Amino acid sequence: MVFFVRTASERDVEAVRTLLRETWVATYVPFYGEAKVGELIAAWHTPDAIRSRILRKDGEFLVADDGRQLGGMGYAAMSEKMTKTAVLHQLYVHPSFQNMGIGRDIFAELETCFPDAELMRLEVELKNVRAISFYNRLGFVEVDRTKNCGGGDSGIEAVIMEKPLAL
Repeated sequence: MVFFVRTASERDVEAVRTLLRETWVATYVPFYGEAKVGELIAAWHTPDAIRSRILRKDGEFLVADDGRQLGGMGYAAMSEKMTKTAVLHQLYVHPSFQNMGIGRDIFAELETCFPDAELMRLEVELKNVRAISFYNRLGFVEVDRTKNCGGGDSGIEAVIMEKPLAL
């Protein structure tokens, strides 16, 4: 099976939502339980939230598509607070397709989408050691920590990582 990375469109909203739900359940239920993960999915992955990210002018929303299903998705946008910094907000690969290079391929494309950015920044849940290891392999290093991953008062502790982008 071959997945191609492409820009997401509004037609992808429900497929992205399904991918996020299934990936979040597999990844985060062991850390937080079904109830908390269900709350976070309901709050963060609504059709309107996904659609607004797809349509954001200073962002890039990509999906890995094999013609029948989505194997992964990634979303990054220029920071509203930090100059010359792109923020990787989401990079998820469906559990059935992990370790096939999909996450790497999505990130490789996202990395080239922000010609004015000198830095890529992200937050990753502290307990998600697989993701931290993945980002380390991509060249990210820990620069800080937060007690509210995703903003607001989430109460989710996270590592803040950065990677310089080629100029």
